Amino acid sequence: MSADKTAIRNAATVIVLRDRLSDPSILMGQRGAKAAFMPNKFVFPGGAVDPEDAHVPLSTQLPDLCSERLSQRSELGLQNALAAAAIRELWEETGLILGQPGEWQGTAPNDWQSFAAMGFQPSAEALQFVFRAVTPPGRSRRFDARFFLVDANAIQGDLDDFTHASDELSHLQWVKISQAREFDLPFITEVVLAEIAARAADPSPPDTVPFFLNNEEASLFLQLRGFPMPYTS
Repeated sequence: MSADKTAIRNAATVIVLRDRLSDPSILMGQRGAKAAFMPNKFVFPGGAVDPEDAHVPLSTQLPDLCSERLSQRSELGLQNALAAAAIRELWEETGLILGQPGEWQGTAPNDWQSFAAMGFQPSAEALQFVFRAVTPPGRSRRFDARFFLVDANAIQGDLDDFTHASDELSHLQWVKISQAREFDLPFITEVVLAEIAARAADPSPPDTVPFFLNNEEASLFLQLRGFPMPYTS
């Protein structure tokens, strides 16, 4: 029996922010014309959580506040899988590494072998949970997507080297936030972009995380709060 492609899948998206204090830009790519979900649209790197992601060892963990907010209105213990998926999707779609130098203990899962071969372990401490959205009913694919912001300074290696990227996204490029709306963007990407533009100069965690929940009854714009925690650089 084939899987229900309209079932809501957990997903992670990564917004890499470069030159945030001077002339901020974000990394985007274009989905293929034949893609089942959002064809031709310019998007941030991201994708569905794989079952193996839940068991991937992280060299550093998510910040406590981030982890607490991810736990709200979610299945128990999903935080590691979401963080791992964000790091894996960033690697697969852009060839950029969010990790620390180190050798894996044992054999890396299949989807992680190319990452491990680079000599890095995934690191989650630089991920900042900033947005969540559920795809509306009636779409060809539905995702419960968590959006993570990460400063480009946390990326290992050359920020302009996309030679290790898969072909899932084309035209990978750093887009100035001030010019991003000139591209063909999905609605939710425009909404997230406005949040990022407002926070580009502020590295501290947001006071609340917006949650755009679409279901059969209504579209709700909620806020995930979590416990307060002082920011330290």
